[in-house]
Amino acid sequence: MTTSGTDTTTDGTPPITTAGAETPTISCRGVWKVFGPHPERVVGSSDAELPRAELEARTGCVAAVRDVSFDVDAGRVFVVMGLSGSGKSTLVRCLSRLIEPTAGDVLIDGEDTAHCSAQWLRDLRRDRVSMVFQHFGLLPHRRVLDNVAFGLEVQGKSKAERHARAGDMLDLVGLSGLGDSYPDELSGGMQQRVGLARALANDPEILLFDEPFSALDPLIRRDMQDEVARLQRELKKTVVFITHDLQEALKLGDEIAIMRDGRFVQVGTPEGVVAHPVDDYVRDFVRDVPREHVLTAGGIMRAPVDNEETAGTVTETTLVSDLLPIVVASDHPIAVLDGDGRVCGSVDRLIVLRALAEDD
Repeated sequence: MTTSGTDTTTDGTPPITTAGAETPTISCRGVWKVFGPHPERVVGSSDAELPRAELEARTGCVAAVRDVSFDVDAGRVFVVMGLSGSGKSTLVRCLSRLIEPTAGDVLIDGEDTAHCSAQWLRDLRRDRVSMVFQHFGLLPHRRVLDNVAFGLEVQGKSKAERHARAGDMLDLVGLSGLGDSYPDELSGGMQQRVGLARALANDPEILLFDEPFSALDPLIRRDMQDEVARLQRELKKTVVFITHDLQEALKLGDEIAIMRDGRFVQVGTPEGVVAHPVDDYVRDFVRDVPREHVLTAGGIMRAPVDNEETAGTVTETTLVSDLLPIVVASDHPIAVLDGDGRVCGSVDRLIVLRALAEDD
């Protein structure tokens, strides 16, 4: 996945880095969404730098998204998190043009959605992109099976075909045998599983989640996070996930963007954001995160030393929480192995202790 930098700040005009030749599944370039009269006049203007209240007082406009750029590669999970009003939900709706961006480009597999036909957009929303909302949006008069099959019905699939597929999806999300129930007969967590099954039924390339679990009780929310993580390991969809919950972001994201006042403040891996917050705003977000459950051996290791005596090995993905008992029990460094089994660094007690210390 490539974004407007890894573990970097952005000031509204973030640099774009690219790695490899593959076209990102989702690519945003300088996306703005301004609500109000003559929104185009705000884009790129000096007024756009004003705080939200001052901008609205001066222009009558609200800049919900300000010059946001990022890429999401196939099969990766990109999480956008921020407080209410930060612009994250507006941003995700711009991806499928449920909301029209004021400026900038949104590309899906290299296709600019702003210059595509209405039919192309319909096909995109029907076949390639599915969205899961905070409010489940189930049809109360239809059975669970028919709710899951609704998108396939829109595609014109036969009743037998769509019911077979819907049944498979209910099995996949742990709702076997509930196809004949109605939504109001299910708990909130089960209804959200129906929504997830519906989103998966047409085998979309891209899944967009807009705070899907924020209305759920904490225990059910955790179960749903585990469910999404499991499904992602199995299905490898390209995902943009919106949340205001940092723990959720750390659990699900391959990469995280922290958003404030319509801009990306920091973009990076979960480990990078926790280990190296770029300002006080991000530092406040990550302050209560147990660092040992996010940081890894590969993230804190030092370069290997020739002929260094080591007392064992761990992989670079080993969590610091699992490293602790190993380094405490050893007077020698522990070798860190990369994905190919080669030594790429080492860790010791001092390195681990420093990593667990608060960031200055």
